[in-house]
Amino acid sequence: MMRNTKIKQMKALRFSCLAVVALLMLASCSKKAGQSAVTGWNYNDPAWGGFEVSLNPEQPTAPGLVFIEGGSFVMGRVSEDTRYQWDNIAHTVTVSSFYMDETEVSNRSYREFVYWMKRAYGEEFPDKVKAIYPDTAAWRDRLAWRESFVDNYFQSPSYDEYPVVGVSWEQAQAFCVWRTDRLNEKVLVDRGIIMLDQENLGTNAFQTDVYLAGKFEGETRGGMTNYDPSAGGEERPVRSTDGILYPYYRLPTEAEWEYAAVGLIGNTYDERVIEHKTYPWAGQSLRSVNKKYYGQFLANFKRSRGDAMGVAGNLNDGWDYTCPVKWYFPNDYGLYNMAGNVSEWCMDVYRKVVNPLGGDDVDPFRGNIYRTYAVDEDGEVLQGDDGQLVRKEVDPDFNRRNYRQANNVNYLDGDRGSNLNQDYWQEKKGEDGEEGEESMATEEGDEEEGEASDVTTLVGEDANTNAMYTREATDKSTISSLVNNRVRVVKGGNWNDRAYYLQSATRRYYDQDKSTSWIGFRCAMDNLGSNVK
Repeated sequence: MMRNTKIKQMKALRFSCLAVVALLMLASCSKKAGQSAVTGWNYNDPAWGGFEVSLNPEQPTAPGLVFIEGGSFVMGRVSEDTRYQWDNIAHTVTVSSFYMDETEVSNRSYREFVYWMKRAYGEEFPDKVKAIYPDTAAWRDRLAWRESFVDNYFQSPSYDEYPVVGVSWEQAQAFCVWRTDRLNEKVLVDRGIIMLDQENLGTNAFQTDVYLAGKFEGETRGGMTNYDPSAGGEERPVRSTDGILYPYYRLPTEAEWEYAAVGLIGNTYDERVIEHKTYPWAGQSLRSVNKKYYGQFLANFKRSRGDAMGVAGNLNDGWDYTCPVKWYFPNDYGLYNMAGNVSEWCMDVYRKVVNPLGGDDVDPFRGNIYRTYAVDEDGEVLQGDDGQLVRKEVDPDFNRRNYRQANNVNYLDGDRGSNLNQDYWQEKKGEDGEEGEESMATEEGDEEEGEASDVTTLVGEDANTNAMYTREATDKSTISSLVNNRVRVVKGGNWNDRAYYLQSATRRYYDQDKSTSWIGFRCAMDNLGSNVK
């Protein structure tokens, strides 16, 4: 008995010692968290200058998103391309961790967007509402009866949870901005920073960048504690450094979309990929091998000509057109319908070669146009008539090593100036200036000359790309490619596709201002900080 008692006492003493050590460690960590590691001065302390540090540095997951842990993967095809497209040759890239919508954006979610825009801008800026309304006539076909979808697909509650279609790339971009603003507005309302005022419409509507620029004119309720000793104890607006506001929703890049689709997180062992997935699920079959669901299709697609959903009494995928956004099994990241249902917009400008001359192997993307906010003579950020901040391309800075012009869409793809040094531009200017002006006019393209040569220009103002993707046929007529700077990457199969397009590596393109009944979208968001959650 005495021995057992001593053992219990020793255990209790050991536990007490461990508890004391833990408390001391916590106190030590707390002290270090509140002090500068380089000066020893206190953070968030007016007596020590008031330098502020956020106490909540971790980024929470925004509504509707799933965390996608990044890593390296083989992007592109590792098997034969039966259509001989070969526009996605296999190459290894790394994708940083990011967030992505669990499902495609639904009709109900997009209707919420249209409703809010109409209420906020309909009276003062009706064109803004008209610009974002989906094209319901995209359902029409010259040899098919689909008027019911034209009239009901977007409006009827029966299709609330189905993916929105008839939305262009530009409209999807506008949705991302609106969604970000509503999310960040709610964050500030919940924290008691601003008032939830339904009269803040039009130019007074909350916009994230307008608020951060100090231009928001809505009513505020409070603010953040201001530790600056010169502030006199007055509260201040939220800043980016507070870590409270979310990054912008956006469209995923092509690399992100393909990486998320294959879902290698469930297909690796000890940093080795067990099998390169052709589809978002393991194996080469389009049917489930699970005994409970054996033989059922894993995606919404067209099996063969005339067979969109199977035979009555034994439907295969069960859907003639689109299906609800949360249908079929999700992939290993928890993402639904990454193959089939609707194809999806990506952020990238399309090019036949994904990774030119090696390209960048970490977060590859084509479409960068570097912009900044326009300011007046006093340095104040300019606002447009609708209240949005005015943005412009950054001024050329040829001393930079990482880029030499703002628009880098054509880098390593026909635009000589984007990858040459300053000597090239000096040569263009000429010694007396006249030669340079003539030379630059030739480089940028001449409208009258273009009309005389009867060249069909599909690339807007970019004559370099037009020259690269325009050629003469054998009969001297002009052939212009559909590839241009306003064409965006489309990934994933859809309800009207055969199995070939369900493969994660398959890629297509579509004009950014056009829409169709088979393209939808889902949003993504940058992950700030650690790549592991």
